[in-house]
Amino acid sequence: MTAPRATPGRLGDVGVVNWLVCQVAGRAAGTGPPNLFMTMARSRGLFRGWLWFAGRLMPGGSLPRRETELVILRVAHLRDCRYEFDHHVRLGRRAGVRERDVQRLLEGPGADGWTPREQAVLAAADQLHEERDLDDETWTRLRTHLTESECVELTMLVGHYEMLATAITALRVQPDRHRRESRKANRDENRSR
Repeated sequence: MTAPRATPGRLGDVGVVNWLVCQVAGRAAGTGPPNLFMTMARSRGLFRGWLWFAGRLMPGGSLPRRETELVILRVAHLRDCRYEFDHHVRLGRRAGVRERDVQRLLEGPGADGWTPREQAVLAAADQLHEERDLDDETWTRLRTHLTESECVELTMLVGHYEMLATAITALRVQPDRHRRESRKANRDENRSR
């Protein structure tokens, strides 16, 4: 990955409200303020609108959190988006996604160990990624496990994380530092001023 094309903003670039939101998000993720958030927050109103929408999908969606994280991780893997993948491995742990699940995600929906519902959800995520559509067979299989409303949410979830992977890749968003690394970098930056 090359240098970021749009650098994470500072307090003056993103505004107090966005800066505070980014601080809280970093604490929740065990990192400093997420580089993705601090970059997107440069577009202040858009960031807040996106954050509201994104929060309705995760963590505020109707799909179980574990399934949501499995879908996000699968999309991140398919898109080869390391930032998104690493971030959601950490978040997924809290939702019950274990290391063996992460390894199975790399294999796909056909890997041994998924429940029939997880297989259907992951197969739909793969097809949405590859075809930007769901064939009738995949839809029928999905509907045996999910309500119509959950199916709508699933398609929006996959599309949203495809969009985020595009933004992360195009903007060259750099990996987040774990909280300890962030504190050290902040101290070093303050000393250099």
